[in-house]
Amino acid sequence: MRVLLVDDEVSLVRALSQLLRQQQYTVDAAHDGEAGLDMARAGIYDLLLVDVMLPGLPGTDLVRTLREEGDTTPILMLTARSSERDKVLGLDSGADDYVVKPFGTAELLARMRALTRRVGDLAGVTTLCVGAYTLDLVQRAVLFDGTAVALTHKEFQLMELFMRHPGQVLARPVIFDRIWGYEADVDSNVVDAYVHFLRRKLERGEPGGGRRPSDIQTVHGTGYVFRPTPAAPARAR
Repeated sequence: MRVLLVDDEVSLVRALSQLLRQQQYTVDAAHDGEAGLDMARAGIYDLLLVDVMLPGLPGTDLVRTLREEGDTTPILMLTARSSERDKVLGLDSGADDYVVKPFGTAELLARMRALTRRVGDLAGVTTLCVGAYTLDLVQRAVLFDGTAVALTHKEFQLMELFMRHPGQVLARPVIFDRIWGYEADVDSNVVDAYVHFLRRKLERGEPGGGRRPSDIQTVHGTGYVFRPTPAAPARAR
């Protein structure tokens, strides 16, 4: 699980980072709102921990901006403010839960587990539908407009990553970390190679034997972005 912690209290960030790493979380940290927003946009996180009172960009504005951009990552807000009005403001900005400082570590960890579990328990999590693509997480199958696309295990993982983050620029190091991060012997150039393999398979099948334009676009100097073909309109019977 990868967590982004955004808080300007350096000692708290240090202590929480140590605690979360002991719990097998991978932790990135930012100390102001603008940096936190940039990191949230550039990375792929399972959970965000965001303080309300941040220098530069308040935490509520950070959360609201991410939600307006379509980011659905679970967000737990941290704050010293305990009034009902402040809690409502935090939740209305788009946060999923709220914990008041000072908080116990057991409570924080329980709330984090509840948020990530809630996302994993959503009924639709076994199937992803983005544009003309359908991905079945149980059968490990990908369909384009109802036609099966045969993918290897790694290609399927890569496709799932793109479909979970459509329209979001994914940097090469982020892709590598998510798909091959624990395989130390793998060359980082493998990202470009597998994106090439996946593109070739997704572009097949154009009527007349041609190829469709690629839905995985290169962002030069950074990585890739998945902009899926819209689903075909239903045919009248």
